[in-house]
Amino acid sequence: MASSNFIEVVSPTHFQEILSQDLNRVSVINFWAPWAEPCKQMNEVAKELSNKYKAALFVQVEAETQADIAESFEIEAVPSFVILRGHTLLDRISGADAAALTQSVAKFATTPVYSPLSRTDNEPAKAPTVVPSNMMDDTKRESTEELNTRLKALMNQSRVVLFMKGSPSEPRCGFSRKISGLLKENGVEFKHFDILTDESVRQGLKVLNDWPTFPQLIVNGELVGGLDIVQEMVENGEFKELLA
Repeated sequence: MASSNFIEVVSPTHFQEILSQDLNRVSVINFWAPWAEPCKQMNEVAKELSNKYKAALFVQVEAETQADIAESFEIEAVPSFVILRGHTLLDRISGADAAALTQSVAKFATTPVYSPLSRTDNEPAKAPTVVPSNMMDDTKRESTEELNTRLKALMNQSRVVLFMKGSPSEPRCGFSRKISGLLKENGVEFKHFDILTDESVRQGLKVLNDWPTFPQLIVNGELVGGLDIVQEMVENGEFKELLA
């Protein structure tokens, strides 16, 4: 059973009310989706932590239902956790990383307000920036030409390639889940690339394909589009003709 400090948000107004009750309190905000298997695991972790750290507030936000809240925190995939003290950002944890969440909650939920982590000026504290290991060197050394060559190779690794958030078995956004499901339903064989694992690929594809969002479906090395376009093409028969 969840403790009294474990709350499911029902509206943006409700969200603001519960966060404003105590601006010295640490809040752990869990952005989740009911269709994502990793979220089920992390919801249980959050419940267990709420029982252990009674002084902290654990807030459940269904990302797609409460889209305004998710967008205000720039949430692009689930599960994602944001840890605040009042309105000050302390940390972000992306993905089903129970160990990282547990360590972060243990660190901040037991840290006094007067610790060096608190700010006395008007500038909000910034969460630690974690750079994926596969970006540390590539982002410094890879030229635009080299990146575009790599992107084109990825786009041509198979006849149909889906650049998505997560994987078909564990999608990390609703659009990625829907488009991969649509391809499976129509018997389309495809390879995928998780753009959350490589920031260079993620940003480079936006420029190369002149398409600002994900997922991006590639057929024969060329961009077809995102979920809406693919869905429309499937419905009117154009997608079947494209693959014929």
